[in-house]
Amino acid sequence: MPRDPRTRLVIAFAALYTIWGSTYLAIRVAIETIPPFTMVAIRFLVAGLVLYAWARRRGAPRPTLRQWRSAALVGTLLLLLGNGGVTWSETRVTSGIAALMVGAEPLWAAIVDWARRGGRRPSLGVGVGLATGFAGVALLVAPGELGGRGIDPVAAAVLLVATIGWAIGSVASRHADTPHAPMMATGINMIAGSGALWVAAAVSGGLSSFHPAAVTLRSALALAYLIVFGSVVAFTAYIWLLRHVSVAKASTYAYVNPVVAVFLGWLLLGEPVTERTLIAAAVIIAGVVLISTLPLLGARRQPVAELAPQAD
Repeated sequence: MPRDPRTRLVIAFAALYTIWGSTYLAIRVAIETIPPFTMVAIRFLVAGLVLYAWARRRGAPRPTLRQWRSAALVGTLLLLLGNGGVTWSETRVTSGIAALMVGAEPLWAAIVDWARRGGRRPSLGVGVGLATGFAGVALLVAPGELGGRGIDPVAAAVLLVATIGWAIGSVASRHADTPHAPMMATGINMIAGSGALWVAAAVSGGLSSFHPAAVTLRSALALAYLIVFGSVVAFTAYIWLLRHVSVAKASTYAYVNPVVAVFLGWLLLGEPVTERTLIAAAVIIAGVVLISTLPLLGARRQPVAELAPQAD
């Protein structure tokens, strides 16, 4: 990794913008023959162990019990609710639609960051951005025939929970007691989060219905891509960015990811791109741009109960 901070920022953002945009397609392919929660559990357990071993080899100290407890919280929010929910939803909606819904994450991140203790009230401009973004989400999920039908309501609800969970986890990770080394912090988040995912896989029947011999080569390659690039490379970059820039700036990957995902889904899987999808995408991205480029100005909020519990 280059020593120049600006170069590091450019590389980290480039990884998020390009790699995470393609992971929606990879998820769709991986779950063709691997149950969704089982796939995500394998993905993050393997990636977490790789990062943990790598960090230890580079001299990172063993995490404390307090740090493991923080990792359990953050990992459950980001991986079980966030990534697990997105992966399951792709059994019912296209990869492009899932990416568009998740693209609204910065909207929720701005609200969660404000609601936390000591958060700042969003400015009027940011409020306009929030309203714009949520209007795009409403257009995407609403029933009707305006340029295509609305998306599956159950999948929409799961994606909404997943996006809010990811936003809360992103904010919580900035204030939790985590290892200083980004690779170690990412590794234990993944290992701890995979524990919750294995439970979800067992409860949902994903373990009993998983037959390794039935996994196709393309699903296996998609899973390998998700482990190496989607998890080890891009996730590490995201955790590193959360420590060096604001949540809103770290979430700007949402500008590009939906566009990349929709394009790849259309190009490689033949997923339909309707007029409704294009309009909703433009409105959501406009809202995200507004809240990420306008400063979060406003009076400091009085202390309130944290949205996410703090580790003792």
